[in-house]
Amino acid sequence: MPSLFKQGDIMIGGIFPVFNKDISSTSTFERHPPGVKCAGFDLRAFRWTQVMIFTIEEINKDPTLLPNISLGYRILNSCSSPTNTLRAALSVASRPEEIESTSTCPPVISALIAEAGSSQSLAVAGILGPFQMPVVSYFSTCACLSNRAKYPTFFRTIPSDYFQAKALAALVKHFGWEWIGAIQSDSDYGRNGILAFTEEVKKLGICIAFVGTIGRTYTMDKIQNVVEMIKKSTVKVILAFVAKTDFYPLMKEIVKQNITGIQWIASEAWITAPLLSTPEMYQALGGALGFVVRKMAIPNLKPFLTGISPYTDPAAAFVRDFWEIMVGCRPALPGQHTDTEATNATCTGNETLTNSKDVFFNVTQLRVCYNVYKAAYAIAHALHQLVFCQPAGKKTVGPCLNISEIHPKEVTDQIQKVNFRNQFGDNVFFDENGDPPASYEIINWQLKDGQVQHVALGHFESAANGDYELSIQEEEIVWQTGKMVPKSVCSNVCPIGTRKAQIKGKPTCCFDCIPCADGTIANSTGAADCIPCPQEYWSNDRKDECIPKTIEFLTYSEPMGIALTVVSLLGATLSLATMTIFIRCRDTPVIKASNAELSCFLLFSLSLCFLCPLTFIGRPTVWTCMLRHTAFGVTFALCISCVLGKTIVVVTAFKASFPGSKVAGKFGPAQQRIIVCSCTLIQILICVLWLKLNSPFPDMVFKYSNKKIVLECNTGSEAAFYAVLGYIGILAIICLVLAFLARKLPDNFNEAKFITFSMLIFCAVWITFIPAYVSSPGKFTVAVEIFAILSSACGLLICIFAPKCYIILIKPEKNTKKHVMGKNLNKGL
Repeated sequence: MPSLFKQGDIMIGGIFPVFNKDISSTSTFERHPPGVKCAGFDLRAFRWTQVMIFTIEEINKDPTLLPNISLGYRILNSCSSPTNTLRAALSVASRPEEIESTSTCPPVISALIAEAGSSQSLAVAGILGPFQMPVVSYFSTCACLSNRAKYPTFFRTIPSDYFQAKALAALVKHFGWEWIGAIQSDSDYGRNGILAFTEEVKKLGICIAFVGTIGRTYTMDKIQNVVEMIKKSTVKVILAFVAKTDFYPLMKEIVKQNITGIQWIASEAWITAPLLSTPEMYQALGGALGFVVRKMAIPNLKPFLTGISPYTDPAAAFVRDFWEIMVGCRPALPGQHTDTEATNATCTGNETLTNSKDVFFNVTQLRVCYNVYKAAYAIAHALHQLVFCQPAGKKTVGPCLNISEIHPKEVTDQIQKVNFRNQFGDNVFFDENGDPPASYEIINWQLKDGQVQHVALGHFESAANGDYELSIQEEEIVWQTGKMVPKSVCSNVCPIGTRKAQIKGKPTCCFDCIPCADGTIANSTGAADCIPCPQEYWSNDRKDECIPKTIEFLTYSEPMGIALTVVSLLGATLSLATMTIFIRCRDTPVIKASNAELSCFLLFSLSLCFLCPLTFIGRPTVWTCMLRHTAFGVTFALCISCVLGKTIVVVTAFKASFPGSKVAGKFGPAQQRIIVCSCTLIQILICVLWLKLNSPFPDMVFKYSNKKIVLECNTGSEAAFYAVLGYIGILAIICLVLAFLARKLPDNFNEAKFITFSMLIFCAVWITFIPAYVSSPGKFTVAVEIFAILSSACGLLICIFAPKCYIILIKPEKNTKKHVMGKNLNKGL
């Protein structure tokens, strides 16, 4: 295999893709297989070989690094093919073809600098790893190569794709791109790179719409399939994790079909590649963003490059191809046959590269070249430590190890321990996985003076704790779509008041926006879920804010409250007015016949009953809640006790009309007062126990309406509340029964009839109250209770006292003892 070769005391191997295409041939097995044929001379890779040679010569000139020991090299071409890389690895590790068999056997290589592609490095590390041969790569970034179990002797001076994936994910997240496409090389580099990137973006909530696969050997049909995938997708941002040679056929077709408006994100493999950095490609790739390793200007490299000449060493491999491209003519070398059919003319021998303006000689922005430079120095420092048993730079007294005793495993161990600062101030070392520290520059494609420029606009630095620093000069970026940052989302961000709803069968970035349900809000855009409002709050119409619920209770200012207040005060006034009439006319027969004392007690209690609803109106408080139910229970117990007393008086009066009856004497005013007081006292005891054990309290009720809070008095104990009602009901039923039994007494003015009617009304009101009370919502519950109180009080006032007031005020002629005590003889007959 053709190679660049120089013998030294210690040999270092190198494998570079000087040609980027392997011309395969079919073996007939009738003769020896033909040699490897490659096409597509790669100036970029050829410069890498020259940087390795330059660095080794620089090391040989350094008196502090490997003094009195010369480094040699043997550099082979891989044709950018894993198969040829494997062939080159086996060849470089064996006896060089350049040495005649009669010569002294040169030393085998102590380390190998290889390779550019990850697939090629996998082949080299896999085949040389069992022999403990250290391999230092300058451009292989696949994270899979960090597996120390599989590749224990692999090192690299370019960061792993693990860090590049983090950097690319951070870049995508920084600009808010949530819906992106991905293109990968059909190689370990592309597949592992996209896999690492996918794992990173999933953590950030970013979705990948599609993953297209391309390769330099793909047919046009396969390339067209990827193009159609791009055209049909809605993504505006695409990551291309590909090698330059794989990407070139796809981009040619994209330019041909004039597919623009896509923001491309580049991996370091092609973002600065001259093959793609052309004005023709810029119409599709303009504004591309990507990460590259740190650039460096290597002193004295340019004179070295311009000094390359086929006349210096006619046997040097690859130099003639380089010369033909640079100069445009074939060098006339002695002993070579001139091909009359060659396209290039023969050189005169006076050509020179000194004044060439080709980008090949621009050494101010070296990136991969700098990685090659660091790889050679890392190997040299490891060898120095191994041979002299001390770091480079310290005064050496002599070697502690014979160079013939150097074994690859010892070199591997020393490379793992390497840690030095080079002349540019960079620390060169490897972590436990053989990776260097991660540091990238952000590159933006810009067109200046008709040429594509790779402008650095930021950096990405990783830290040992897993954090990172991303710095971007956004205002300086040139975008494919213009001056505005392109937008790439599957679904627009949900506005406030809505939440995301995943679309079945679509990635998480594709969603519908559904309005928040009542009682929940989303006060920020892009909300995944709506936040429930606190119990005392409700969502507004836009569903972006929780507002206090409407407080509802029966107030004095609303029509219902005003009406009930008026009726309550009117009833109390009529009761007091009636009592005043009874006091003033207490000596008249009608008043005397109706028991003036009990009537006044009854009217007083009725006035209290009419005033009781006033405690039900207004905002409930602790005191009003305790007062309203107990006041209601006690006043009505007093009222019905008075009615019961009057009923008993009527019955006993009738019994007393029979000869020899002594009932009237046994039921005088004292006994009446005892009945009233004792019946009322029982209710008072019930209320005291109620207040003591589980008193009523103000409560907020949410069940009636989602938008309202009903303030009402919680009874505390339902049993106590119904015990109060039940006791009043028992008294009323006793009154009703006694009055009903005395309804046909023969008096013209039979009060038992009026008591019977009043008790019927009272019982009817309170029997219908219970279902109405239970079923009424909110403040209407209070209104129902007030209505029941007023209705029953009005029934008692009207039925018992209206006939008496009628006689006293309108028919005074009937207010006589004769009329009152007269018998209805006609009915008796």
